[in-house]
Amino acid sequence: MHLMRLQFQSMVKHVLLIWLFWWPIIESQISNPQSKPARALDATLQDFAYRAFVHHPRTGIPYDGTVPSYLTGIEISAMRLRSGSLFHRGVEPFKEFKIPVGLQVQPYVERLVLVYQNLGNWSTTYYSLPGYVYLAPVLGLLAYNGSDLSARNLPELDLWASHEAITINFGRISSIPIGSVAKCAWFDLHGQVNLTNLESGNACLATEQGHFSIVTESADTPEPEPEPEPPAPPEAPAPSSRTNDDSKKWRFVGLVSGGIVLFVLLVLLILCAWRYRRRKRMRELERAADAGEALRMRRVGNMTAPFAMDTRTMPNLEDILAT
Repeated sequence: MHLMRLQFQSMVKHVLLIWLFWWPIIESQISNPQSKPARALDATLQDFAYRAFVHHPRTGIPYDGTVPSYLTGIEISAMRLRSGSLFHRGVEPFKEFKIPVGLQVQPYVERLVLVYQNLGNWSTTYYSLPGYVYLAPVLGLLAYNGSDLSARNLPELDLWASHEAITINFGRISSIPIGSVAKCAWFDLHGQVNLTNLESGNACLATEQGHFSIVTESADTPEPEPEPEPPAPPEAPAPSSRTNDDSKKWRFVGLVSGGIVLFVLLVLLILCAWRYRRRKRMRELERAADAGEALRMRRVGNMTAPFAMDTRTMPNLEDILAT
């Protein structure tokens, strides 16, 4: 009984640990459905960027690649580096990127490959930003394991700056509308966007890998119309994509939580049934043992034991026998 209870507690702990580990990944995929096409594009560009390497590529030399015909307009390049050299020397420049010293890579690999992307006219297709206008193309910088240059669908390495920030010099950009303020946009690998201030010289700063561009708020955003007189009852607004995403997320949370609760209840039901059958079997064995005994039974403490009379036959006196 004690062993089964320990097994049940261990099972519940494993279920909770699996749930806590996978939930951030599931949540990011639910809340950012448009990140899936962008991640598929990253995998494709990594494959074609690796094909640009010759049989014996030189370390620290960028090799421009060729994208498939259905992605015409995108530019890619790849550079193979040693992790130690990248940390102590940095790279400047690698296209529009200036990589300082102190760049950390996790997990550690002896050689890595930096893949550069310029999405050009595909920027808004894969990285749409409602309410904003792009003033520059989306540029990407991603790090991969460089031990096997024929590998495909590699996961990105974690790359971040520990000393100085990575600088992205965009150079010439589209003119900024009067009264608008340009911002740096950084898209992480989960599709989340972060807006920061633009540096002088049309430059942006970053501490991690990802995709970057310069944006400004759209000037043709329609202003809300004045409420008519007399005021009419408002119509129910159409559900926005954010509302739909939130409803999908909570629906998923409810399904998973309900499944866990049902699983726990099922285990408890099985445990109760096992204990009931065990007690019933013990009572049957006790009744069978009581029916087959010839001696009387007496309860001593918490147990039942057979006992005999003090004397089984009465003794006869000698003088009575002599007569």
